[in-house]
Amino acid sequence: MAAGRPSSPDTDPAPPDPAGSATSRRIRRVAMATFWSAVAVTVLAVTLSGGEDSASEGYGVPRAASTERPALGENEAQAPKRHRTTSPDSRPVGKHLPRARPLRLLIPKISVNAPFTDLAIGRAGRLEPPPADNTNLVGWYAKGASPGEPGTSIIAGHVDTATSAAVFANLSGLAKGDRFQVVRSDGRSASFEVDSMETFDKDTFPSSRVYADTPRAQVRLITCAGDYDRQVKDYTANLVVFAHLV
Repeated sequence: MAAGRPSSPDTDPAPPDPAGSATSRRIRRVAMATFWSAVAVTVLAVTLSGGEDSASEGYGVPRAASTERPALGENEAQAPKRHRTTSPDSRPVGKHLPRARPLRLLIPKISVNAPFTDLAIGRAGRLEPPPADNTNLVGWYAKGASPGEPGTSIIAGHVDTATSAAVFANLSGLAKGDRFQVVRSDGRSASFEVDSMETFDKDTFPSSRVYADTPRAQVRLITCAGDYDRQVKDYTANLVVFAHLV
């Protein structure tokens, strides 16, 4: 469970600084490439359900020290010098949008119309889940790529809470070719198409595949799946939707 509820993007839409966006993308890709080539992935399973008596504990992403990117609006002068690069490999590939804060997630097929909240890395080094007391709320890793920006944008939501179904209760109803939209703070709506959907056991969750950065604009929708284990107060698996910007 997150220690406290982050401020909602709906009430604090901070537009990005265009002058720093390209450098921010280069910084993130070099940091991610260094991380995945330098260390083995430690699997930290996604916990995105309030369960019947459970406390959500967050889910695994690369630790903040290795993967943090500048926050929205941060310029080049504030970025760590050791991460700067002009390598052609860091350039965006395919259709993409500039960095902008997401405001709402719209998935018409499964009747999702939900606001975003920021998610951060907790003290245990894991990404904190959205607050479990709001069943219609999704979170995004605010120091990763924003939806539509080159890179892997992480969007997480609960499948249920202690009292009812939650925003991603019907996420398994999506299929390849389905589309969804993210309304952004710059007034644009980024449209994504589902490439695949996979369920992973938490004991063998492929963190590098799910979270690794990419020069293309991609999104991962993540929630819990599998059976609910009452002993550990957690689900046994995670459902991941892989999608790209169209």
